[in-house]
Amino acid sequence: MTAKVKAACHAAEAGIPVVITSGFTADGILRVLQGQRVGTLFHRDAHLWYSVQVKEHGACKMAVSARDASRVLQGLSSVDRRKILLDVADALEANEERIRKENEIDVYIAKETRISEALISRLMLKPGKISDLAKSLRVLADINDPIGQVVKRTEISDGLILEKTTCPLGVLLIIFESRPDALVQIASLAIRSGNGLLLKGGKEAARSNAVLHKVIVEALPKSVGPELIGLVTSRDEIPDLLKLDDVIDLVIPRGSNKLVSEIKESTKIPVLGHADGVCHVYVDKAADLDMAKRIVLDAKTDYPAVCNAMETLLVHEALMKTGGLNELILALETAGVRLYGGTKASDLLKLPKAISFHHEYGSMACTVEIVKDVLEAINHIHEHGSAHTDCIVTEDRDVADVFLCRVDSAAVFHNASTRFCDGARFGLGAEVGISTSRIHARGPVGVEGLLTTRWLLRGTGQVVNGDHGITYTHKDCPLNYRNETSKNLDVANGGSSVVPSSHTDLANGCDLKT
Repeated sequence: MTAKVKAACHAAEAGIPVVITSGFTADGILRVLQGQRVGTLFHRDAHLWYSVQVKEHGACKMAVSARDASRVLQGLSSVDRRKILLDVADALEANEERIRKENEIDVYIAKETRISEALISRLMLKPGKISDLAKSLRVLADINDPIGQVVKRTEISDGLILEKTTCPLGVLLIIFESRPDALVQIASLAIRSGNGLLLKGGKEAARSNAVLHKVIVEALPKSVGPELIGLVTSRDEIPDLLKLDDVIDLVIPRGSNKLVSEIKESTKIPVLGHADGVCHVYVDKAADLDMAKRIVLDAKTDYPAVCNAMETLLVHEALMKTGGLNELILALETAGVRLYGGTKASDLLKLPKAISFHHEYGSMACTVEIVKDVLEAINHIHEHGSAHTDCIVTEDRDVADVFLCRVDSAAVFHNASTRFCDGARFGLGAEVGISTSRIHARGPVGVEGLLTTRWLLRGTGQVVNGDHGITYTHKDCPLNYRNETSKNLDVANGGSSVVPSSHTDLANGCDLKT
């Protein structure tokens, strides 16, 4: 084999392409001649060939098409982009029965193949879910247009105005497991933020994802085209997509720790998301016990399969003496929650010992541990948590402030269930996922998390010329001055925009000329 590789290298340097493929497959040579990517290619320009080949192949061609369609979407007026979301909402409701039947088949197959209860719970589109999704799309349609918003305006010099404006990221690749409702939320956010989108769902939701994708793209206007949202159906295409760092701008994996880790290790494209949802509720000695029971039960039992459900209950040691801890344990056990104990709690409460403090049950089970004070609770969260969502229940405002200030998680709550950590509940309309990253977005990621910024400079013929003959003022200008192109019109003015030739802000002297 060494001799073969050396010979291939010599030929490659001379400009002759060589493919070495396995001799154990009878049709290896035939497959190479048919253009299939098998074996190892040797050629001095192989990296250039691969780039072109990848972009013209399957899902990779889909990514390029999504980018082109997103640029068309960005060029539409705010009114037109809003109408797309309303049309998709109507289409979902009109096809509810069709969607429900396909989902029922997925659920049946999942049960037959003995998929975990947690995954089946996420897979199921429960009654009213389609209506809820349609409602969230209409809420999203009614928010202010996120594209083209001026976040900063500066007078660089007399008659030279610089604007920092919001714009889409470009093309998103979302890889998710189970929940088909996530497909709708992600697609709606991509449309509202003007991004192209590639979706790869889990095989357990194949029928549900396929019908939802079909319903959504059929509702898109012909000017944009169905290519805006691509559905990747094979895992084999993911490695090639992860190489397209010049086409795909952001990858968001929604799934297991293993999935997220594999994605991060396989791509140069920025990755946004979280691996685990190990959320804590700490019940302080100064907690209102009735409130604590409500919050703990809701955080664990409202929807135990999702990432914002409580996985560990931390209790102040003083509640052992007052009986408060026993009341919390009884409430959870009565609700059908299986309890596991930490190092202290397993001995004191005679509970089965938890395998790990960093464990996401995703079911009606949780870990209980006893701590001496709020600082020990914070240290426990930092050592064993996932920086997702953590909560304190207490009537002591000073203790609450310490918890809120020091817990380094994406979402930190006082006297409220961890289940509130959700894009729709935060008023974002929907979420593409929850991020525990610290760069670009953190917590529930809605429309704003799918935007970046760009600079627009409007002048009157100025040149640098070595900075001679120009005076820099760098003066802040008002943001309420409307200076948008005819393609980004204000909904309120009925589709017409009158842009004055100049506008002078008397307070700061900025002369905004167009």
